[in-house]
Amino acid sequence: MLSNKTKGFFIGAIAAASYGTNPLFALPLYEEGMNPDSVLFFRYLLAVPIMGLMLLFRRGKSEFKVTPTQTLQLFVMGILVAVSSLSLFISYTYMDAGIASTILFVYPIMVAMIMAIGFKEKFTISTGLCIAMALGGIALLYRSSDGKTISLFGTILVMVSSLTYALYIVGVNQTKLRDMPTLKVIFYVLLFGVFVFACKIILSDTMVTPKNIMSWVNLLGIAILPTAVSFLCTTSAIQLIGPTPTAILGALEPLTAVVIGVTMFGEVLTPRIALGIILILLAVSIVVAGGNFAKQITNIKKLFPRKR
Repeated sequence: MLSNKTKGFFIGAIAAASYGTNPLFALPLYEEGMNPDSVLFFRYLLAVPIMGLMLLFRRGKSEFKVTPTQTLQLFVMGILVAVSSLSLFISYTYMDAGIASTILFVYPIMVAMIMAIGFKEKFTISTGLCIAMALGGIALLYRSSDGKTISLFGTILVMVSSLTYALYIVGVNQTKLRDMPTLKVIFYVLLFGVFVFACKIILSDTMVTPKNIMSWVNLLGIAILPTAVSFLCTTSAIQLIGPTPTAILGALEPLTAVVIGVTMFGEVLTPRIALGIILILLAVSIVVAGGNFAKQITNIKKLFPRKR
């Protein structure tokens, strides 16, 4: 019988790996002529009923009720997540998906900076060093495998995606939404996201409908794996092992995207890019672990006792 801790780590790994499958479904849709606006519209549209059913079965009909204040807060969170998703998906057209997903993973560092500047949370020397380490990692990623400079616009898009997601995390934790069930927050964030993308498509006339069955399969896949499954497993993992270990397991997200990019889309993984990825993942993992990092190192050392 597995312990709750073991289950939590397993579920947390599934959550991170499933979110890293975004490029697996998005890139084939781009090749078939769909644009980021349309992909995200259908992604959110298909994910909303899935999350709604989860909320209904786990919480009941009464959990769908929200106050006017909560509605406004959820709408703002929906816009932030929509901008984050759109920026990331557009960046896939400017750079390798694995690199984009790795740069995106600096969002915990942005959370630390926002909390320190906006909410007077303690900003430690180790956090500053980790920020420098992450920036160094991004610098190593700034040139592609063929020696060409990675798109500056693509890099900016990923940083915008990371920043808006960081603002979303801070917003949820610094408002009364922190007391709302996670599934309920996700359901309404996705619902308002559908509204945002619908308005954007109507105003810009950029709707591209799926052309064949495989397009629908990819859209359903992106709505289920990196959306519904990832959010559900993340919530379960936090309940079993807490937010810090779950966030550390999030390092599997960019690694999954890199593996998919290399094995399925012909992206090249050079030693320099690998080093950049390692620096970013190490920096963010240290920041997320916070005061527990030294304890985690001590626990690892205990696994390898010195021979006398």
